[in-house]
Amino acid sequence: MFKSPKTFIIALLPVLLIAGCSADTSKVMLSLMTDNRFRALQPTGHEEFQASSYDRRSVAFDQPGWFTNRDASQYIRTDEINGRKENVMMDVDGPGAIVRFWLTTFKRHGTIRIYFDNKPEPEITVPAYDLMKIGLPLGKALLQAHSSYEPKEKGGSTLYLPMPYAKHCKVTFEDKDPDNQPRYYQINYIKLGHAETFSIKHFNELKAQVDKTNDRLLQPDTIITGPTTDIDQQIAPTNQASVDLPHGSSSIRMLSIKIKTDDPADYAQALRSTVLKIEFDGEQTVWCPIGDFSGSGVGGKPLKSWYRTVKNDGEIVSRWFMPYQHTARITVLNLNNKPVHVELKAKNGAWNWVKQTMYFHADWKNQVNVPLRQVDVPVYPTDKNYPMDWDLNTIEGSGVFVGETFAVYNHMHVWYGEGDQKLWVDYAKFPVEYGTGTEDYYNTSWAPVVLYQTPFANAPRADNADSFGYNTFTRTRNLDAVPFHKSFRFSIETLGWKDGFADFAATTYWYGFKGAKSSAATNQTLPGKLP
Repeated sequence: MFKSPKTFIIALLPVLLIAGCSADTSKVMLSLMTDNRFRALQPTGHEEFQASSYDRRSVAFDQPGWFTNRDASQYIRTDEINGRKENVMMDVDGPGAIVRFWLTTFKRHGTIRIYFDNKPEPEITVPAYDLMKIGLPLGKALLQAHSSYEPKEKGGSTLYLPMPYAKHCKVTFEDKDPDNQPRYYQINYIKLGHAETFSIKHFNELKAQVDKTNDRLLQPDTIITGPTTDIDQQIAPTNQASVDLPHGSSSIRMLSIKIKTDDPADYAQALRSTVLKIEFDGEQTVWCPIGDFSGSGVGGKPLKSWYRTVKNDGEIVSRWFMPYQHTARITVLNLNNKPVHVELKAKNGAWNWVKQTMYFHADWKNQVNVPLRQVDVPVYPTDKNYPMDWDLNTIEGSGVFVGETFAVYNHMHVWYGEGDQKLWVDYAKFPVEYGTGTEDYYNTSWAPVVLYQTPFANAPRADNADSFGYNTFTRTRNLDAVPFHKSFRFSIETLGWKDGFADFAATTYWYGFKGAKSSAATNQTLPGKLP
């Protein structure tokens, strides 16, 4: 607990150090990965970007190439280095840090090189297009093989080990496959006020902390202990139950929710029709069906992630850190036509409010029969069947985007998620993140998708091998969170393997200062009857 201003400043120190003061950057970043509190503080001098293999014909929405889909083997340029041809994937000035590195392909012959601070030799050399061969002893939280991964060929991996750099970073790939294998990649990086450059030598010195971070990410707290504020009651149809939390500067550290229905057949509908609403200091910031809030989507499927857990018995545990300055009220609404029993426990912890503190938000948006267009069919902005960038949310104000849950009911018997994710910040004309496909964004590759669980990305539900029916993806942000000062927009292209329809339900998680508004909250959609 933060029991005094002195201890609060000590807790805040890592954030201040990353913002621009001298520090052991790798050590600080590893510490922050397992401290959920720091995301509630406005980052200073911190921006997030992504280098990716998106189709370079995509220039603007009103131009024909915006929805083209050749998202592989697209590079900045090719450098000649010591007789080698190295394709440049990323080339940026520091100070900054790589915070997520995702890639996939089929055959993997070649060499990835990561250069820091304009040195002629790479600090990291990977002897294949395969991060699993990076040569660093990392656990499954920091280095993950995709669900489609095969040791010899096909499939990719995702690296979450933070790699800071003081002056410059360049990532290249020397391709040794002569048959034009598709090379997909996404490299998320952040700009910092100060950074000490990553080295393998220093990594070895920090190995104990690396292991501790990995283990902590895989085993978060799932049991609430100590005093709680509770709701435990039957809620009649169209009724609600509320509870006020302790007054004064404080925070929700953990939230446990479990719902029960008289008939088990009503359980999935109850998870969608029972809504969690939270008001902080008189302003509503959370309005979301409980099943979607959990990250599991429809049906209450098990989930094991860093910020949230859904246990086999249906208990939902949220570890989102939710500070407030004066007051907080939690309300559970039953929008269904049948009663539901709700057990809710909120664990509070002291929090010294400072001007950098932001409020936690969880918004929900639903649309049935979203039209999907067949990928790679030439289209023009004037065409009647022109695809769209379907917005999960747009936000006006200042804050930090920290994740989403994307719950889909696919009406087709083919893959619905060929579209790229796009994230815009502060009214920019081009996204700071331009993706390479839905499954890629969620840390896997090669659709359709099977179930998987990792600390920051999960597929808790996929009903059928052809992706028909219910499918849920969720991804939460850690060091790769996206700060914004004026506005934020997150969209997905409506592209599938053929023309058809799907129902989309999107939950977005973010922090913002009082007065920040989102389109999902302003134009609140209501949960309907499940298919």
